[in-house]
Parts: sequence; structure tokens; C-alpha cells
Amino acid sequence: MQDESSEAPPRFERGYSAEQSPVGSMARAVIGAIVVTGLYFARPVLEPIALAMLLALLLAPAVRWLHLRGIGRAAAVFATVLFAFIVIAGFAAAVGDEVITFARNLPQYEDNIATKIRSLHGVVPGAGILDRATQVFHDLGSQFEGSVGSSTPSAAAPGERPPVPVEIRQNEPALLQLLRNVIGPMLLPVAEAGLVLLFVIMILLKREDLRDRLLRLAGARDLHRTTAAMNEAAERVSRYLLMQLAVGLCYGLPVGIGLAIIGIPNAPLWGLLGVLLRFVPYIGGPLTAVVPCALAIAVSPGWGVFFSTVLLFIAVETVTANLIEPWIYARTTGLSSVAVVAAATFWTWLWGPVGLLLATPLTVCLVVLGRYLPPLRFLDILLGNQPVLSLQESFYQRLLARDPEEATEQAEEFAREKSIDAFFDEVAMPALVLAQADSDRGVLAGHRRAFIAEGLAAILDNLAEEGLVETDESEGEGPPIACLAARNELDLAAAWLLQHLLRMRGHRAVVFSPDALSTFNLDRLPLRGAAIVCLSLVSTTSPARARYLVRRIRRRARRARLIIGLWGPDRTDFPSADAVVVTAADGVVTSLSAAVAEIEAALGNVSHPRIGLDKTADRLARETV
Repeated sequence: MQDESSEAPPRFERGYSAEQSPVGSMARAVIGAIVVTGLYFARPVLEPIALAMLLALLLAPAVRWLHLRGIGRAAAVFATVLFAFIVIAGFAAAVGDEVITFARNLPQYEDNIATKIRSLHGVVPGAGILDRATQVFHDLGSQFEGSVGSSTPSAAAPGERPPVPVEIRQNEPALLQLLRNVIGPMLLPVAEAGLVLLFVIMILLKREDLRDRLLRLAGARDLHRTTAAMNEAAERVSRYLLMQLAVGLCYGLPVGIGLAIIGIPNAPLWGLLGVLLRFVPYIGGPLTAVVPCALAIAVSPGWGVFFSTVLLFIAVETVTANLIEPWIYARTTGLSSVAVVAAATFWTWLWGPVGLLLATPLTVCLVVLGRYLPPLRFLDILLGNQPVLSLQESFYQRLLARDPEEATEQAEEFAREKSIDAFFDEVAMPALVLAQADSDRGVLAGHRRAFIAEGLAAILDNLAEEGLVETDESEGEGPPIACLAARNELDLAAAWLLQHLLRMRGHRAVVFSPDALSTFNLDRLPLRGAAIVCLSLVSTTSPARARYLVRRIRRRARRARLIIGLWGPDRTDFPSADAVVVTAADGVVTSLSAAVAEIEAALGNVSHPRIGLDKTADRLARETV
């Protein structure tokens, strides 16, 4: 887990910037294509460096542990690298010896394999293929037996002519031909391994110097951000490798024990192989199962051992891949499950098997860079596992997508954790504020605002069916409360939210649409019997409209208590709450909970002339005196 004391990555606010312009997007796409092309053609150089950095990260704790106990840096590095080399070479030799032993003992397994193939006659279609497979194993057995048998020719049968000895002489292969045929294919892998080993030693020896150079390369004026990014990347990759080792142990231990119980030769070796191959995403498990399954076919004449081995690997792989690994990837790497698969596909295509091994660590580093560098923020958005939309933005998006069912699920989940009142105040109303901000910028048309209001009405109906809100207009006692939508459909949706909160508390609340507040209809509104009139304003960019409505409502309902709800994005400055609005209203609120408290206090005959004014409205009131 990241140190809580470390500085959090910068948060980028919602809005349109120059980087989001088509030209900026195209420039980033071109730069990305150039980078990918460079990575592809620089593969022979970058692969050893990336592998060396990963191995150095694995070995660095051991070097640090030895160095803290008085061993010099160079001695600690060489001792750690030598030990790791001996372990890797010894394990590779053990696996190779097992494969050679299996090939040498193949004639002994010939009868078991041929018996299994013959048992498939009549069960598996394609008897000709099975016959040919049986003949192949017979031929292999004969060749192995002939190679280890006596080379003395058998005596000729009576009456047969003795064979004529034939001797074929070949020139001894030249030294260059021997080097080309035998040593040539091994030269490139050995050279790459040596290059990786050299890089590992140099990175461990010059670790602090390389760190300082990277910091200087990133810029000395932003050391705190660069340091935080490097520390987080190293911490995430180290934690991933450690937890991946734990996953490998959870996989390899039951595999080794299970194979030993089944009777597969060298079961501990295959369990250890499973631990190491688990570092290779997705194909490590199947690769582990290849040799044990082949041995299961060879060592037993029946099918029981084979099927037991297959079931063992299926069971262990299912538990590991579906229960353990997803939790490990999410908690230790900060990558989403889709990002892990996409990264494995991309890096395998780019660098082959080595890319598959390095896919997760490299992608983790890219995501960390995206968290701290604004130009690369898209990497964190695409590949990270943190929510990229706030609850308010997500709810707004679902309203735009006309998906009230999913929005209802979000409301129910939020209400289970807190309350439906909190959902209205903390999620639904801010979503309407976001919609109004888009409308003020001219990117949200009127019919889209109508869609949002209709979607919110459908959500309220769904919540009513779940018993979370009250929609029966016949319920409620006392004088009616008039909720007026000042300007558009978003004001109407906000008035609906307030209406439902009031009905849930047993009050009679009636909502009037913006059309009812037109010049022609306003004088016809039945407001004379209303005890409280609440004017809902999500948009605060039209002061003239607010002044006009307040004056007309005050003349129409002189005895009613007038409360103005300013829910808009500029509620901290109240551009529409000028002197006329503030002085004419009996209360100014900026949240649904404050509106409910104001209304209930007014219905309780509280003698305060201006109940529940928030600090900003109170300040404006003082300024207008």
C-alpha cells in the first residue's frame, strides 16, 4: 500500500482544455505510433535492459540486506548475482535432465502409450490416425533400442550369402562448419543472457547514481513529483513480484503434493516449475502441465493417472486464476483486469515471450507515469483500476444515456450505505448541476434536458416501487407546499427531488413546471393557500429572471413563506442572488437538506424571520443593508 504520507498525485479538473483538441489528440497519436515503432525496432537492445531492470529489482533487497551487515557493495552484488545464477542454472539443469531421462526411457513407456492408443479404437473417430500413431511409437522404440543395443551383426542363416561389408567414409567436418552447426544456434541466447547478467550487475552497483540521473533527466524543478512517481512505480512492481511469488507458491505447492500422491516421477520438481512459470501470465499454468501430463500417459497403462493429473491442474488453475490472481492484480498493480489482458497482448505482439513476461511491470510503470504527468494522464484513465468518473458524473452519464435502470441500481447501492436523502443531495443534485453547466456552455440542447428530467422521473418511480421514496400525492397533512421550477427542465427535476423528500416526511408538496411560471400563467397559480413557496433554481446565470419571479411570487402569495433554492454551480458567489432576491426571500438555501430543514422550521412556526440562511446568503443580505 502506498505511503499515506506521500503526496497524492495531482487531480485534474473536469473541463475542456487545449490538450483535448483534435490537433492535440492527433499529435499524441503520431507520437505514440513513433514510440511503438521505436520499441519494435529497438527490441534487441531494450529487451536485455528491461529484463535486467526487473531482475535487479528482485535482487536489490538481498544486496541491501548484505550491505547493511558490513559487506561491501561490490561483494554483496557479486554474491547475490552468483547465488541467483547458480539457482537458475541448477534448476534449468534439473529440468533438462528430466527431459533427457524421459526421452531415454521412452522405449520402456512404449507399451503403455501403445496400449492407450489402441484403447481409443471405437471410441475416438479416425482409427487410421491412431494406427499410424502406434506405429510411430513402435519405430521410436526400435530406434532407441537399436542405438543402445549391440552393434555385432547376427549370424547369417544357413543357405544365405553372407552380407557384403560396406564402409562409408566421410571427411571430418571442418572447424567452421562445427561452429556453425553446433555452437551457432546457442551463441545468440548465450550472448543475450550474458548481456542481461552484465546489465544486472551494473544496475545493482550504480543504483543510486542511475536514480539521480533519471531524476535530473526528468527535471530538477519538479523533484518531488518525479521522486514520488519513481517510488510508487518501484513499490508497485516490487509488491507485484512478491505477491506473484506468493501466488506461485499457492499454485506450485498443491501441484507438487498432488502429483506426488498421484505417482508422477519427480513431483517436487514440477511443483517448483509451476512456481517459476507462474510469473509468465496466462500461459505459465498450461506450460507447467505439459510434462506431467506426458509422464502420466507414459508411466501408467491405464487412463486413471492421466485424468487425475488433468483434473488436478484444472482445479488448481481454476482457483488460482479466478480467485487469487484477480485480487492480486487489482490490489498490487493498480491495473484493471481488462488492462492486464490488453497489456499482455500488446507486449507479446511487440516483444514476443519476453514481452509477455514483462507486460505487467512495464504497464504498471506507464500507469504511474500517467498519474503524475498530465500529458500521459490518458494511460492512467485507460489502464488504471480507479474509478475515472465521480458518482455525480456517472449518474449524469446514465441520465444522458437514458438508462434509468442502471441509475436506479446506483441509487439503491448508495442508499444502502448512507440514505436516499444523502443520494439526492450528494449525487442527484450535483448531476443536475453538471447538466446545467453543459447547458450554459451550449453543449446540451433542450431536448436532452428533457431526457434528463424524464430519466430522473423514471428513477423516482423505480425507487418508489422499492419503497425508498413516497410518490402518493394523497398523503401528507397540513398546508400545501408549492415547489416552483424557475426556468427549465433541470429546475423541474430539482423540484421533484425536493418534493419527494418532503413527502417522505409527511408533508403535502406540489410541483409546478416552468411553463406555469410564464407571464400568462403565473397569475393563475393557486398559491394563495400555500404556506410555503420554494423556488428551484439550478441555473444561476439569469439574475433578471430570478428578480422577476421573486417579485411576482411575492405579490401572488403575500402570506406564504418564500424560500429560494440555489443549486447551481455558482452558488458560492450567487450571481443571481442580488439585493432584490436576497431581501425579498425569507430563506436562501443551497442544498436539499437545508431546504427541508428550512421548510420544517417554518411549518413549526419558528419566529426567526430568516431561517437557516447559509453563510453566503447571510453575507449578501448584510451587504445589501
